[in-house]
Amino acid sequence: MKNNHLPLSQSHFINGNEACAEAALLAGCRFFAGYPITPSTEIAEHLAERLPEVGGIFIQMEDEIASMNAVLGAVWGGLKGMSATSGPGFSLMMENIGLAVMTETPCVVVDVQRGGPSTGLATLVGQGDMMQARWGSHGSYEIIALCPSSPQEFFYQTIQAFNLSEKFRVPVLLMADEMVGHMSEKVVIPPIEKLEIYPRRYTLKPPGEYKVYQRAENGVPEMVKAGDGYRIHVTGTTHDERGYPFMNEETQKELIPRLVDKIRKNHKELIDTKEFFTEDAEVVLVGYGITARTLRWVAHLAREKNLKVGVLKLNIVWPFPDEVVLNLAKKVKALVVCEINMGQMVREVERAAKGFCEVKFMGHPGGGMHSPTDILEAVQQVKA
Repeated sequence: MKNNHLPLSQSHFINGNEACAEAALLAGCRFFAGYPITPSTEIAEHLAERLPEVGGIFIQMEDEIASMNAVLGAVWGGLKGMSATSGPGFSLMMENIGLAVMTETPCVVVDVQRGGPSTGLATLVGQGDMMQARWGSHGSYEIIALCPSSPQEFFYQTIQAFNLSEKFRVPVLLMADEMVGHMSEKVVIPPIEKLEIYPRRYTLKPPGEYKVYQRAENGVPEMVKAGDGYRIHVTGTTHDERGYPFMNEETQKELIPRLVDKIRKNHKELIDTKEFFTEDAEVVLVGYGITARTLRWVAHLAREKNLKVGVLKLNIVWPFPDEVVLNLAKKVKALVVCEINMGQMVREVERAAKGFCEVKFMGHPGGGMHSPTDILEAVQQVKA
């Protein structure tokens, strides 16, 4: 098998989507199924060329529904798999993302967000899919979602997403946005030996002793793959430890809390934020994705005006970092949440802040970015 890739340990001038695709290969992704959609298509285009070079498989499906089905099948066939899409396609994937949760199928889905709803602004930036990422499928479940702010972060977070998917046997979402996806910057690809890559955790138990959904100490069962001689049943129906459908309240009480708790009980491990100038801040700007870059610039401008402004950057947005927000809320006058939507993650900030400080919202309907001047004016309007 050839293992061609961009030369390692070198700087490359590539866009975020290409950085994501290269990172997926290094993370061990060997299957991609998707349907072209702006502004994520470069991921598919890049992997269509690169996957065959490393012995992988690229397939363009008839739509996003089929794409997710193909990814799940490939994972149970023994491959690491992913798909990439944008708003309308993300909506179509939701049912099968729920299937991935229920069948505990590790995979990665990239949503390069654009202005919506509907066709909206197909070629321009948005951040309107954040709540859909958490609540888009039906039923009770937990999900992991990350937000990169640069092509370099897109690279590292793609590897992180694959690692988390394998560790917790869950679908992991990469909630990028059009500007990060299409932005070309320096991306450093380190030697593969310096990257932490999680292998799939296959069982050592022989057929007959193994149960595909057996409760483990950390709540995450080991896997098998098709063709290894294990007789297993993989279904989205409520099932027992063998995977056999049991549609009753008792089985639901056993299964669903375990699916939820394997994320909730490891919540602290999934806190990933970055703070700038928060030690003495009176106002903290909160953002993610491309918006977080604007906020850092605003904080510098504010400091030049002797305004004590800090920034909280959300890297993992789901599960939400309640404790981090609460700790900041207890020591600042206000949290100013900036998003390229009309109000989504601000609701989580308000909930986590528990009334300890003012929470202001700076929304943008999409198609462009916040003006630093407007954000600075909002900071200056915070009550003394």
